[in-house]
Amino acid sequence: MARDLVIVESPTKARTIERILGSRYVVRASMGHVRDLPRFLKRGDIGVKINGSFRPEYVIPEDKRPVINELAKLAKDADIVYLATDPDREGEAISWHLAQALKLQSDRTRRVVSHEITPEGIRAAFQAPREIDMDLVNAQQARRVLDRVVGFNLSPLLSKKLMCQGLSAGRVQSAALRMVVEREQEIEAFVPVESWSIEARLAKHGNGKSGAAAAFTAEFFAPEGQKRQMSIAEGDEARAIVQDLEGAAYAVSAVTRRQVRQRPSPPFITSTLQQEAGTKLRFTATRTMQVAQQLYEGVGLGGGESVGLITYMRTDSTNLAQSALQEVREHIGKAYGKEYLPAQPRAYKTKVKGAQEAHEAIRPTSSLRTPEQIRRFLTPEQYRLYDLVWKRFVACQMADALVNRTSVDIAGRSVRSGNGYVFRATGMVVTFPGYQVLYQESGDTEAAGQKDSRLPDLEKDESLLYRGLEPKQHFSQPPHRFTEATLIRKMEEQGIGRPSTYATIVSTIQRRGYVKRDRGVLRPLLAGPVVNSLLLQHFSRVMDLGFTAKMEEELDDVARGERDWQDVLRAFYDPFVLDLEHAQERIPRRGIETGDVCEECGRPMILKRNRKGGEFLSCSGYPQCKSARPLANPGSGVTCPQCAEGELRERRATKGRRRSTFYGCSRYPQCDFTTNQKPLPEPCPDCGRMLVQAGRGKAKCTSCEFKGPVPEQATEQETEKELVEV
Repeated sequence: MARDLVIVESPTKARTIERILGSRYVVRASMGHVRDLPRFLKRGDIGVKINGSFRPEYVIPEDKRPVINELAKLAKDADIVYLATDPDREGEAISWHLAQALKLQSDRTRRVVSHEITPEGIRAAFQAPREIDMDLVNAQQARRVLDRVVGFNLSPLLSKKLMCQGLSAGRVQSAALRMVVEREQEIEAFVPVESWSIEARLAKHGNGKSGAAAAFTAEFFAPEGQKRQMSIAEGDEARAIVQDLEGAAYAVSAVTRRQVRQRPSPPFITSTLQQEAGTKLRFTATRTMQVAQQLYEGVGLGGGESVGLITYMRTDSTNLAQSALQEVREHIGKAYGKEYLPAQPRAYKTKVKGAQEAHEAIRPTSSLRTPEQIRRFLTPEQYRLYDLVWKRFVACQMADALVNRTSVDIAGRSVRSGNGYVFRATGMVVTFPGYQVLYQESGDTEAAGQKDSRLPDLEKDESLLYRGLEPKQHFSQPPHRFTEATLIRKMEEQGIGRPSTYATIVSTIQRRGYVKRDRGVLRPLLAGPVVNSLLLQHFSRVMDLGFTAKMEEELDDVARGERDWQDVLRAFYDPFVLDLEHAQERIPRRGIETGDVCEECGRPMILKRNRKGGEFLSCSGYPQCKSARPLANPGSGVTCPQCAEGELRERRATKGRRRSTFYGCSRYPQCDFTTNQKPLPEPCPDCGRMLVQAGRGKAKCTSCEFKGPVPEQATEQETEKELVEV
């Protein structure tokens, strides 16, 4: 009896599913996409036949042919071929490409979708197979063609006009670059505004000789009778109030007490997982998705068992399965007590535009599988991320925290003028911790500080002991630079990008040399503002955040079958071509000025890139003046695998005859990681760990046995190097 064939994307996922399904099935990995638009083309060709149809000219890369040949032999001998790729547009497209490349017959082909790689999830998926959803496939095709049209036209234009190789532009990456550059411009243009506050140090009278006075602070609110808080702009004004209050008596004028409920945050979606992992674990967005992929595809838990530990990690829905809710409620009741269990399961409304409600939030596949129980089977990174996902999910179904908030108004009357002044003190006390016994969201300052803000027990008309007045000067602060997490949050708020693209986009603008991650924040590099300015001036539609968000909504319409994907492309392409023609004529050739001056002729030095992507300074008078000098090494763009915070940078050995090159962590001496092999920005396709160069176009993994061609990363477009005629 022939065994049915199951095709997934990765070997790890294949091994996990094969253990679940048993000997009746053969499970193999396609190693990602098996067809794509061609990378190396003649000038003027973009791999898409425009002529009104926008027909992609897909090819099978040479390194994929052995995979296709093996799958074709297995498919020929199988009764049924199951396409079990990921449950999103990209996964649907991979299934369609597999069906096309293998020439699978529709009556022998089934599409199965599971949001969790567990025995229950996989068996349920195989009991409900369906056909390939061409609406999802067409939405992915439209995105791919859009990104190719933009990238293959704008990237050579930028490189030519700015006289610098390797520059690129993209429909979403350029919008993200604009956010970072404009935030930097806001910071540079920021003018601090002075303000003052007055802090009163007061105390409650002690009880008898042995009673200690309970001290606290209150802040000046307003003159007596004024309901809105008064702003103090100058130091003289603050000092005048302090002087007027010399010798004043203080008493409680009003006490307000109320109980406040604090509700838990929703379970994770892709963007919030990347944000929390960035803040709490110091993971980059790319690293977060790599580790989450490992947890999703399956981890061996001893005894030959390999199981997916979390549900699919590319999602914008906060929905939760009823079976998961029932299980977690049972766990909460047993582990924490009935008082921590709400009367009904919590349901969360998805706030993201165009969210795919049929998907689930990111959650553990079993809430009974606690982080500590499986810690010995996980790497440190896997454990930390699983712990974060598990706690967030369990906490989202726990009872509210109850907090008593107290607001006290204190009157001080001037002996000199008779004027009255109101000071206000606030405090809060947790009376029932609820979900906070398990999890607190980062940035929740109220939750973090509320235990330290207890006020003494005060009553109206109670007199207070005076301990002093202190005027304090303040200056308004500029907006914070984006971190990867806050940039993703901003992209989500603007409707730019989707769960499958957030990490890639943030990584792309760094790898292109437009932005660098410095001590956790994103700073524009030399090329970033120049490219952004040129694109804003000549391609305002591509750079318009509202237009980019509208394009995302139109792609969502295609995925729902509400719009034709070629109509969407046509509406974008016609005005884009006009902008491109005008830009070719109007943009003069000029370099990216660096602010440095040529030491030989005095002309400005401009930024240049060599064929390998290395940056250096060159005289703008070239070829008359051939002066050039190196630029400070900005780093490899690869996060240190040891500390997950620093960046690997090229260094030269200071001892020995050869002065060999090596790569070390930018956080040295705090982190002493080094490697003699050049790290690659693309992650290992098998385990997600760091790849290093192993010869021209070859790569190998530092953690597993992977060896092969450098894997392609799913970027929006390719650079001009890929346009060179073969």
